[in-house]
Amino acid sequence: MTPTLTTPPLMSRGRYIPWLFVAGFAIVVAVNGIMITFAVGSFSGLYTPKPRERGLHYNTVVAEQKARDALGWRIDTSWRAETCRLEVAVSDANGQPLAGARVAAELIRPVEKRAPVGVTLTPVDAGKFAGYVQLPVRGNWDLDLVVEHQGERFAQTRRLFLK
Repeated sequence: MTPTLTTPPLMSRGRYIPWLFVAGFAIVVAVNGIMITFAVGSFSGLYTPKPRERGLHYNTVVAEQKARDALGWRIDTSWRAETCRLEVAVSDANGQPLAGARVAAELIRPVEKRAPVGVTLTPVDAGKFAGYVQLPVRGNWDLDLVVEHQGERFAQTRRLFLK
């Protein structure tokens, strides 16, 4: 007597394959849902105070920015992690330090709603300022700087990774 080999019907061999596609798409949809939840939950929505008024006066904002850019002022920053010291150097278009300038600085955490951290910068030398700040957390911070010198005002925002 010879053994007979029976093969399963053609329909039952591949029944699980469509379910693999369904499971794969379900995983993608679940991961996207989690990412969307985190993204929407952590974004405050507004970065600029009074964005509508700023938008209505857009041409004025552009003209003010061009006037600031025409000044040619340069701001260099450095962060000393071991001493938590922020250093700012301000120079004019010719590279000369802006003696007598005033600098206001504020650190803003871009990834979460947190009160801005003010930094008191004191003059160290002509056009050089320094201040100490204890950060609540390390990582990405936006440094908002406003420099005033002889009636002119120059603002700049920099993204810093502070360790």
